[in-house]
Amino acid sequence: MKNIITGLQSIGRALMLPIAVLPVAALLLRLGQQDLLDIPAIAAAGDAIFSNLGLLFAMGVAVGLARENHGAAGLASVVGYLVTTKGAEVLISVPPEVTAQLAGQARDFAIAAFRERELAKLSVPAGLINGLVAGYLYNRYSDIRLPAYLAFFGGRRFVPIASGTAGIVLALAFGFGWPILERGMDATSEAILASDSIGVFAYGVLNRVLIVTGLHHILNNVAWFLLGDYQGVTGDLKRFFAGDPTAGAFMSGHFPVMMFGLPAACLAMYRAALPQRRAAVGGMFFSMALTSFLTGVTEPIEFSFMFLAPVLYGIHAVLTGVAMVVMDLLNVRLGFGFSAGLFDYVLNYSKATQPLWLLPIGLVYFALYYGLFRFFIARFNLATPGREVEDTASASSDAGTQDDAVQGWIRGLGGASNLVAVDACTTRLRLSIADQKAVNEAALKSLGARGFVRPSQQTLQVVVGPIADQLASSIRAGLRLPASVADTPPVSHVAAPTATSSLSAKQLLQSLGGVENIRDMRAAASRICFTVRDDAAVSADVAKLAGVRGIARPMANSIHILIGPAAPGVLAELGRLRV
Repeated sequence: MKNIITGLQSIGRALMLPIAVLPVAALLLRLGQQDLLDIPAIAAAGDAIFSNLGLLFAMGVAVGLARENHGAAGLASVVGYLVTTKGAEVLISVPPEVTAQLAGQARDFAIAAFRERELAKLSVPAGLINGLVAGYLYNRYSDIRLPAYLAFFGGRRFVPIASGTAGIVLALAFGFGWPILERGMDATSEAILASDSIGVFAYGVLNRVLIVTGLHHILNNVAWFLLGDYQGVTGDLKRFFAGDPTAGAFMSGHFPVMMFGLPAACLAMYRAALPQRRAAVGGMFFSMALTSFLTGVTEPIEFSFMFLAPVLYGIHAVLTGVAMVVMDLLNVRLGFGFSAGLFDYVLNYSKATQPLWLLPIGLVYFALYYGLFRFFIARFNLATPGREVEDTASASSDAGTQDDAVQGWIRGLGGASNLVAVDACTTRLRLSIADQKAVNEAALKSLGARGFVRPSQQTLQVVVGPIADQLASSIRAGLRLPASVADTPPVSHVAAPTATSSLSAKQLLQSLGGVENIRDMRAAASRICFTVRDDAAVSADVAKLAGVRGIARPMANSIHILIGPAAPGVLAELGRLRV
């Protein structure tokens, strides 16, 4: 079960890469409309992105899942996607009634139009599947060795070939199975959309509950890009921008919560803070509330009380579901390209249905959130930010290092030897670490961390807000670590950190099968990454060598030895022994 959840989390993280393009697409599409700038070229530019979402999802998911986010996986996904879609387009059967009483070019045009419309429904699912396949194939076969006469096609060049082959299988499945797939998709969409209040309430609650796992991205992708059908366009978000007056049911309810409810929660938590702490937390609450109101980015707020006061988060999840129901019953249809903030509300106002209802509903939600949060915090003495006991000793341990924020983050995370991989999604650092106990939460909070999630013993998520991706890049630049947490296996045999290593380079070399078994080796912060010719030649006792803190096996013929700060020195000694 843990492996399944970890895999789904990695998919959710990968989905954020193509989704990040949507605000640009929505902005161009709306600005080019007749009621705004009336520039058809700009509108067409935005529509081009929406029309090719499947291709973007294929590339984004593949690159997001691939080890080191390598572009070769993106190329492989494009190959697979094109093979799948064009192959399926030829194989999709055309009902007789489509071409009835037509002949010649008119018949050909009718067939082409039907297949193009059906292919539009297939685009996003095909993109997602090909992205997953390409990412997996890259991680599995990017180092494959072929016979000498086929050596040119080995390594990373093999991945697009394998992806294209998988695309043929998918093309056959989609092409011949399309009638069944279409009926299944339509039946699922109709069942969810027909469930009315129950469906949108369940979506709203689950959307908030799943944030802690990162799986809400998968739920959102189903609702926003697959549900419903309007002139061949599927998904609540895509249908909204295509002009479907019924679209927006899975977006509208977010606006009262993100623009009014959560900012009110920030005010309530500020007012409930201890008087001596209000100055310290006031700026944080103001910035989080303003971010939520303007852009709809809410995770910094939610993680500030999710674990400190779970009962408040339960109330928040239920109120989100209720907001979905209320907006749906009043037939309010709002949409967004990024999230439910003021920017999207204003930009898409003219495409919305009864958008002014947001103001009275929003005011009610402001009062509701403020009142409920104040009552529960006071009644149950909940330890929301500003009310918790401050660990001044730990928080001051990093004093004087604010001139180098990145190094402060590295120290707070336990140092370079504790960081195995660094990644990020929209608002969180996603880390693979050697020892959870080495993480200094108080020091990290002093640097701006707003919450912590520990999905497993070797993974840590730190909520930092919209700067997460830039911060992860800065940390990786200092550490030269791999970018993907999902593809880095957990480190085993973790020992307590030491300042120097007693590891014998000669013994390590012998345990790895000798000089002749080493194809390549390089240092990555606190570890040495080896590529070996024969896995079977690697001794099982390598993890027991003095100075080895842990081992990891990312893939076949690859082994990472966690050593600590002495890794570069050990690598240099190994280099001398190989000469």
